[in-house]
Order: sequence, then structure tokens, then C-alpha cells
Amino acid sequence: MNPLPRLPPIVSTALLALVLAFAFLGTRGIWDPDEGRYTNVAMNMLDTGDWIHPRRSHEVGHWTKPPLTYWAIAASVATFGREPWAARLPAALAYLLCTWLAWRMARRLLPESRDGPVQAALVYATMLLPVGAAQMITTDYVLAACETLAMWGFVEARFGSSRRPRAWLVLMWLGFALAFLAKGPPALVPLLALLAFNLWVPGPRRHVFQWSGLLVFVLLALPWYVAVILDTPGLFRYFIGDEVVNRVTTNEFGRNGQWYGWLAVYLPTLLLGALPWTGALLRSAKGLPGHFRRWWREPAARAQDAPRLFLVLWLALPLLVFCLAQSRMPLYLLPLFAPLALLVARQRNEEGKGFPRAWRLLAWLAVVFALRIGAVHWPTHKDAAAWAQAIRERSDGPVEEVVFVDDMARYGLHLELGAEVEKISLAPLPQPQPKFSPEYDEDLASELAEHEPGVVWVCKQAAWPGVQARVVASGYRVEVLGAPYEGRVLFRVERAAQEPGIGTRERKPVIPARS
Repeated sequence: MNPLPRLPPIVSTALLALVLAFAFLGTRGIWDPDEGRYTNVAMNMLDTGDWIHPRRSHEVGHWTKPPLTYWAIAASVATFGREPWAARLPAALAYLLCTWLAWRMARRLLPESRDGPVQAALVYATMLLPVGAAQMITTDYVLAACETLAMWGFVEARFGSSRRPRAWLVLMWLGFALAFLAKGPPALVPLLALLAFNLWVPGPRRHVFQWSGLLVFVLLALPWYVAVILDTPGLFRYFIGDEVVNRVTTNEFGRNGQWYGWLAVYLPTLLLGALPWTGALLRSAKGLPGHFRRWWREPAARAQDAPRLFLVLWLALPLLVFCLAQSRMPLYLLPLFAPLALLVARQRNEEGKGFPRAWRLLAWLAVVFALRIGAVHWPTHKDAAAWAQAIRERSDGPVEEVVFVDDMARYGLHLELGAEVEKISLAPLPQPQPKFSPEYDEDLASELAEHEPGVVWVCKQAAWPGVQARVVASGYRVEVLGAPYEGRVLFRVERAAQEPGIGTRERKPVIPARS
């Protein structure tokens, strides 16, 4: 049944996707650490005008991800204002692009089905993981959109009726170039599926590595890397050693690197993330062993069932790489939900099932919106909007910077409060510090020596006596700003008066009681 019976299916699906993309987009504050970290880097680009060197503060660069996501967030905020919804807009647009691309690819991969393309778009638009991630600030949705664009180019070149397949392969390499700017070498993992498909399926060859496409990739993807590597000694080794090799081969970053981590992370992600279409996905997976036996034994079967084989390779080979890698996170699978949606649509088409009944779809939308409303009211100490409100209520002057002492930095305050954010160490930092991705921006002594105006300091209540003593011993006095918030003391620091009889001893600040 058409989800909105009075409208054509393609129109009703498009309207549904638009509602899911933009409803409640700005009702939740920026959540740290991930949303805050990405937004903070984008805000630093806007504040400094330097869009080449990602920075988490004016002292420290942020090189863990290439710049495309930061560029998208910064451009959106510069256009629409410093609002959470503007920072999330690139993810929402990436979700819409993936939905549209699912429809476009289904026209080639499900040509025998009249409703198959629209069903593929509907499945993708309503799957829990894609629709949930559409309102999260993350590099993974920008990556997913770019990789899906690349795969569409290949689908048109390999399965389409176009007489100009080279143009589609140029589009494929353009998509991979943008993906490479979003996440670096892991963005090229889907190439394994393309190469395997071209080697395994007889028929007209579409050479993936054709010179015009490679030229587009080189001209778009590499200039930023060349510029920053030449400008920053040691960066190439960091990119390859830490951000590629160590993430793949070690659990250095603490991301589910145990032998069973792939099962604990990716199985629930696939089963829950595919809701409400998990049943069709499982039925499709049930038949795969039989298909594989036929494909292995009969070349003609591979050619006859080429669309399904392509989708299975697109899903299975990257998934195998993600399982073998020692760094595992649920959103790593987000780019694989496009082939999942196409496989589900194909399964439903083979079963003769049309659109779901309107009441079932509306019930699922009610669940999605309930989850979004719940996220808005979810009590969490990671909500930068609540932190911004607490700081405003306690400060009688402008806040230019927020300094967190031995505590998780709430980088979302850069957008929510319009203040720079730093994380510092109470103890002196050992020298030399790591050049890339150090834990702290600087230490207490260095921060005090800057004498910056409009700074609010934050530390845990349990650490407050030690922080206060160290600040006072350095020749400064502190002013506590109201009651503790989320187990933290908020305070300002001023130079102690130099005249006899005036100083911190005569103006001893009140030590807040521990909650």
C-alpha cells in the first residue's frame, strides 16, 4: 500500500524522507564528545579563516579526520547561523542524498519491479540507523553519501544503457575523491567489491581504473593532503601510522578490539539498525548460501543474477574488512545500509509484497519521533546547550573561553556559547608533548600566563581543593561562580593584588560542598 494513498508513491516517499530529515533537527543541543568535537573544529575554521588546518584550539591541531565534514558544517553555519540545526544540516542532506541514490540505483538493479525503486528509497528512508544518524554530527554520514554516490556511478556504467560509461566512471571517482576527503584511505574499501564483481561476472567490462576518473580523483582528493603534509612535518607518518595502521591492527583507541568485538558491535547494529525491515533482511540472508553455491559453480548464474551478486559483494566485502579491523564502531556500517536497503527491496519484490500498510508505517514513524523527543529530554551531562545555560546564569560578564581542568572538554560550547574551549592539565606536562592529538592543549601554568579576559574555568568537585591550591600558589585568586553544576565547580581566575594586606589570603574563596 502506498504510504500516503492519495499521492503518487514517489511523491509520498519523498515527503516522508523530508519530514524524517528535518523534524526536530535543532531541538536538541550539541552533545559531546563527538558532536562537540566536530563542530568545534568547524567553528575554529570560521573564527580564524583558516580552512586548511583543522584545529581543536589555537594551540593544537586536530588531524584525526580529513576536512570535508568540517567544511560542510562550517559552510552551513556560516550560511544559516550558529545554531545546532545548521551544524546538523550536512548529515540531514547526506541522508536525503542516500535515499535518492537508493531509488536511482534500484532503477538499474531492480528493473523488473515497477514499485521496486520507490520501495528501496522507502526502506532506506525509514531504517533505524540511517534515520537516526541523520540528526547526528558525524563524519560517517558524509562518508556514506560520497561512497554511495561513487557506487551509483559504477552501477550506471555497468548496468545502465548509457553509451557513455566513461562519464559515469568519472562520477564514481569523483565520489571516491570526496569520500577520501571525508575519511581518508578507509573510504576506498568499496573498491574491493567493484574489482571482485568485475573479475567474477562475465560480460562487458567497465575498467575501473580509467585515466580520466583517476585524474579527477588526484585533482580533487590529493591537494589538501599534499598541502598539509608539506606544511606540517611528521604529519604523513601520523596519518599512515596512527590513523590507518594502528586503528586497523591494534586496540590502541579502545574501540572494541577484543576478538569478539565485531560480533558484539556489528550484529546488533545490523539487526536493530535495519528495523523495521529486519525480517526481510534475514529472509534475504537465509537464501544466500544457495545463491553462493550456484554463483561458484555456474558462470552463467553469476551473469543472470548479477544485480544481486553486486549488492552482496558491496555489503559483504567491506563488512569483512570492518570485522577484521581492530577498531569497531556502529556508525562504521552506515555506508552499507544502501546495499541493505536494495537487498530488502529485492527480497520484498520476489515475495510479491508491495508497500507496507499505512498504519504500520505510521506506527513506526511514531516510534522514531518518540525516540527523537526522548533524546531532547534525556538527562545527560554531555549536553552543551545545558552547559551554556549554566555558565550564562553564573557569569556576570562576557565569556570568551571555557577551560576544563583534567576533565572532558565540552567542545559543543564553541557553538552553543560562542566561546573557545580548551582542556588543560593541572600538573606540568612532560616534554616533549606529542605533536599530534595530545590529550591536553597545555598545562595550568601556561594557561595562567596568558592572562586572557573572559575565561570561565571548570573542574570536578573532587579535584577542586587541589586546583584551588595550585592556582593560589601561582599568585592568583579564584572566584567561585555559584553552585556546582553536574559535579563541577565553575570559577574565574584573577591576578592576586601585589600590595601588602591584599591577596588571596584575605579573600579566601568558598569551597563548594561536595554533592
